[in-house]
Amino acid sequence: MTNRKKVSALLLCGALSAGLLAGCGSTKDSSNENADGGKVTLRMIESLTSPKRTQLIQASISKFEAANPNIKVDLISPPFDQADNKIRTMLGAKENIDVLEVRDLTVAEFVNNGFVEPLNAYADKWSDYSTVSEISKSLGSIGDKLYFIPNGLYERQLFYRADWFKEQGLTPPKTWDELFETAKKLTDPSKNRYGFSFRGGAGSNGTTDAMVLAFNGDNVNLEDSMFTKDGKTVFSTPEAKAAIELYQKLYKEASPPDSVNWGFQEQVQAFTSGVTGMLLQDPDVIQSLQEKMAEGTWATAPLQAGPTGKALLAAGGAGWGIAANSTHKEAAWKLISFLSSPEENTEFSKAYGLIPIHTSAAEDDFFKSGPYKTLLDMTQAPDTFLNFKPPFAYPGTGQWGQVEMESGQALLLGQASVDDTLKKWDSYWADQKAQQK
Repeated sequence: MTNRKKVSALLLCGALSAGLLAGCGSTKDSSNENADGGKVTLRMIESLTSPKRTQLIQASISKFEAANPNIKVDLISPPFDQADNKIRTMLGAKENIDVLEVRDLTVAEFVNNGFVEPLNAYADKWSDYSTVSEISKSLGSIGDKLYFIPNGLYERQLFYRADWFKEQGLTPPKTWDELFETAKKLTDPSKNRYGFSFRGGAGSNGTTDAMVLAFNGDNVNLEDSMFTKDGKTVFSTPEAKAAIELYQKLYKEASPPDSVNWGFQEQVQAFTSGVTGMLLQDPDVIQSLQEKMAEGTWATAPLQAGPTGKALLAAGGAGWGIAANSTHKEAAWKLISFLSSPEENTEFSKAYGLIPIHTSAAEDDFFKSGPYKTLLDMTQAPDTFLNFKPPFAYPGTGQWGQVEMESGQALLLGQASVDDTLKKWDSYWADQKAQQK
C-alpha cells in the first residue's frame, strides 16, 4: 500500500488458520464497553462505495457484531463520487468517526492533517500480520508508519474481445505501439465498433501515467516513480513526448469520440456492450464482465510494455484505518483486525474481485486460474514487469488525477499542445518534490 518488494511477494505460500478468526472475534476486553458497562458504538465510513460492496462489508460487520455483542458498528456509505470529500469534511470538523477507509490517494493528505492514527503498535500484536504481503504493508504506510490495512489490491491488466480478435486473426498486443495498431484494425465507426475503451474523464491519469512510465522504462526511479533516476520528472523526457503523441493517436484514430469524457462506468460499459474491443482495468471489473458477457467472448492479457520491452506496474488499493480523534481505538482495531483476517479478506476479495492481502491466497485455486492468472503471470516475470512505488507520499497525489484530466482533455480537444501539456505535468511534480525539501 521494508522497501517495496516485488508484487510476487503478494502470493507466496503461507499458512491459514481458521481458528485465528474465531479467537480474534470472541476475545473480550475493556475496550468493548463504556465506563457504565454499556455498548460501544463505532462509526465507520467507507470510500469506494458501491451497492454490492457495501452489502459485502455490512455482512462482515454483522458477523463481527455477533462475535462481539458489546460493540455496535454504524456504517456510513456516501455516494462514491462524494465519499472522499465527505470523509475530509467530517474529519476536519472533528466529527465522531472511529474507523475510516483510507485510500492510497488520500493517505498522505490524511497523515499531514493529523487525521489518522499510526497502527504499528496494534499490528505488532496481531498474529495475522505475519501473513500480510509486503506490498500490502507498503501500500498502507508512509515512511515507517502504518496507517491502514488494505482490504484488497488492484492491479491493471488488459481485457480484450477474444471473439473479435479471432475474427481478424489478431493476437493480444505486447507493447503500447502494438496496442495502437491492433486498436486501429478493430475500429469500424460504421458499425459503432472501436478498438480501445478510452478513458478521458475521471481517472484518465491511469493510462497516461502507465504509458509515460513504460516509455521511460529502466530510467524510472522505481522508489519515486514520478521521477527518473537522474532526478528529473518522467514527463520531462523525449520518451514522455513519444508516449503522449501515441496517446493522442489512440484517442483520435481508435476510440469513440465521446470517450474524451468517459470515466470508469462508461469505459467498462462500452466494452461489455460491444462498442470497444480492448479495456485496461483492475480485477474488480471481472465479475461485471462475467455477468454481462458470454463465456469465451473475452479474455485477459498482461499490461503493455514500452519500446525497451519493459512494462511498469504497481498495486493500488484502500483499506481500514483509525481516526486520530476516535475515543474507541481498541474496539476500532478489533473491528479492523477482524475484517482483515485471512478468512474474511479472502472471501471479500473473491466476492468483489480483488487480490487478497494475505500470502495464503496463493493456495486458493480461485486466484490461480481464469482471468486472475494473468496477474500471476506478470508477477512471475519481474524483469519485464517492473514493480514501482506510486507517489503516495506526496500530498499532491490526491489532486493529480484532476490536474491530469483537465489538461489531458484540453490536449485531446486541440486546445493545448503536447509540449505545453508535458510542461504543466513536469512543473506539477517538480513543485511536489520541492515542497518536500
